Amino acid sequence: MHTGWNKGLTKETNPSVRKISDTMKRKKIDNFAAWRDRMRRDGKFPSYNNLIKSGDLAELIGVVLGDGHIWKFPRAEELSIFSNSNNPGFVKRYSLLVEEIFGKKPTTTIHSGKNCIRIRIYQNHISSRLGVPLSPRRNKIIEVPKWILGNRGYIVRYLRGLYEAEGSHSVHLPTSTYKLFFSNRNRSLLKNVFSLMQQLGFHPHQSESNYAIQISRKDEVLTALKMLKFRVY
Repeated sequence: MHTGWNKGLTKETNPSVRKISDTMKRKKIDNFAAWRDRMRRDGKFPSYNNLIKSGDLAELIGVVLGDGHIWKFPRAEELSIFSNSNNPGFVKRYSLLVEEIFGKKPTTTIHSGKNCIRIRIYQNHISSRLGVPLSPRRNKIIEVPKWILGNRGYIVRYLRGLYEAEGSHSVHLPTSTYKLFFSNRNRSLLKNVFSLMQQLGFHPHQSESNYAIQISRKDEVLTALKMLKFRVY
């Protein structure tokens, strides 16, 4: 069988192959267009369509904004969500959500010793499809997607993801003190949580540290915990 002269050669290793590649690029010739179309028709090549807007997507966006990171690499983007290793319910819930939404089973690995578990996938266009900026996001302006703002159920799910990632709850029975906190260093995200909790009928206030939103009325804390299904897996 005849073997082509350029078998095994790439544009990085051979000047003739590079010249052919540059010529095709200049003339806008896509030598693999028919192959890609066939692979897409056969379901063997991902199309990276827009994600379906749903409560699950709203919650995943929330948890990624709170405890997730998106990094860009030359050929793909990496989505990682981090969890305390003592919270297996969190790991199971958000591993399933990632698999359902992206159609790809994530890997879960022990990270930074034994106290942290990382949920991770690699795929293209994760940031743009989620509408979540690449990391780091501390000083970036975070806006709530309009499709979430227009649906109360989506708002609740979005907040659930945020609180599952960055929320905490405390009760001191002797003084009947109830607290529900959301903490984050991104000021625009704090502002969003404050506004959305007000929209849902709560009376949040910002703590002295200026990096946390808290609810302190007992009836509101209990209502919020139930509404958000906080730590219920």
